[in-house]
Amino acid sequence: MKKLVWLMAYPLLASPLFAADLIQVYREAQDNDSTYGAARATLDAGRERMPQGRAGLLPSLTLSGNSVWNDNTLDSRSQTLPPNLKNQRYNSNGYQVTLSQPLFRWQNWVTYDQSKMQVAQAEGNFAQARQDLILRVAQAYFDVLYANESLVAVRANKAAIAQQLESAKKNFEVGTATITDTHEAQARYDLAVAQEIAAESDYEIKRRALQSILGKEPGALAGLRKEAELSPPDPSSMSAWVAAAEKDSITVQIQQLAADIAAREVDKQRAGHYPTVDLVANYGHSKSFASTLGMLDTDYQNVGVQLNIPLYLGGQVVSREREAAANRMAAQSNLETARRGAALASQQSYLGVASGLAQVRALKAALVSSQSALESNKLGYEVGVRINIDVLNAENQVYVTRRDLAKATYDTLMAQLRLKAAVGALGEEDVARINALLDPTNVQ
Repeated sequence: MKKLVWLMAYPLLASPLFAADLIQVYREAQDNDSTYGAARATLDAGRERMPQGRAGLLPSLTLSGNSVWNDNTLDSRSQTLPPNLKNQRYNSNGYQVTLSQPLFRWQNWVTYDQSKMQVAQAEGNFAQARQDLILRVAQAYFDVLYANESLVAVRANKAAIAQQLESAKKNFEVGTATITDTHEAQARYDLAVAQEIAAESDYEIKRRALQSILGKEPGALAGLRKEAELSPPDPSSMSAWVAAAEKDSITVQIQQLAADIAAREVDKQRAGHYPTVDLVANYGHSKSFASTLGMLDTDYQNVGVQLNIPLYLGGQVVSREREAAANRMAAQSNLETARRGAALASQQSYLGVASGLAQVRALKAALVSSQSALESNKLGYEVGVRINIDVLNAENQVYVTRRDLAKATYDTLMAQLRLKAAVGALGEEDVARINALLDPTNVQ
């Protein structure tokens, strides 16, 4: 028994005095999580849509040049040409600088408006990734804590059964028990060993899941404070949370921007029917051959306004306009789906918080009762009305109740985070609020 207790306590004794808490783990994840890093890079890429859209409204400047070797043979039926005119071999070359400034291109203005919305959409996607990171880190963190609680409970149960097995063997030796009692105790002990192996494996799996987010071994983690108190949702009305989710959910905001972009795309494609007006200026130099004058060097410059009126493009513009209108309808449907999904998520999370708080209160009362039962069994053992097995069973019940209380507490905390995420308000301050419920000296 003493050896088993030592094996259970050794990991805690070997751990550092202070463990990493949730806020520390979250900040490490911000630096090391590959999914979050990809989201940050995607945001940088999305922000480039603004200068790209603005470029369609600004002037463009191009430089072109050419160099051509010419070998021409001329033949006239009415007269005989001199050799220098009949066979012409020469090199012509030139260059040109062209400046073009759009004066009226409605599709370019629409593209610029869309680029602003696309940047806002990219920022929304990054905000969603930040919320997802908080949820993933918190879930992985609490999974490790719960796996540790389960392992402690399983080991306590194994210790109690080991005592039962030892007692059954001694009683059989002195003739006060049958071999059946020994076999039953042995079967329960073997099952407890299997449960311990499964709990140890689950604990390692949960730590590896957290490691995949951090990119390194998580180390010791801080557990909950014994006096930790959970707060109810504020506001207390579920309808208020649902209304906020339908309006402010990041998913809803992203889909609203997608619907606005799709609506502007209809205007953009319709602009294919509109004329375009550009200011065009050219400056250039060319060197070419004239049959009567020989090689000529020409410098030229011109400025003008260019008007283009589309008349018929094979029905392409009309088809693209119909396509954009259909995409706009799809975007509106996706927006409604996002609103309904946000409302459902807020309802589920709110009910999760409410039921979780009730479970926590009930399990706290059950833990007090279990501890009272343990004290009574210890007292009964001292006076001889209880046996050691009764004390061990009572201890196991305390561990099991403590594990269930921890599970209910972690689930409630996650429901609180998901509720804030459903209304688009989840941030680092919420992580800090939960972090205040942890005790760095309670090493897990």
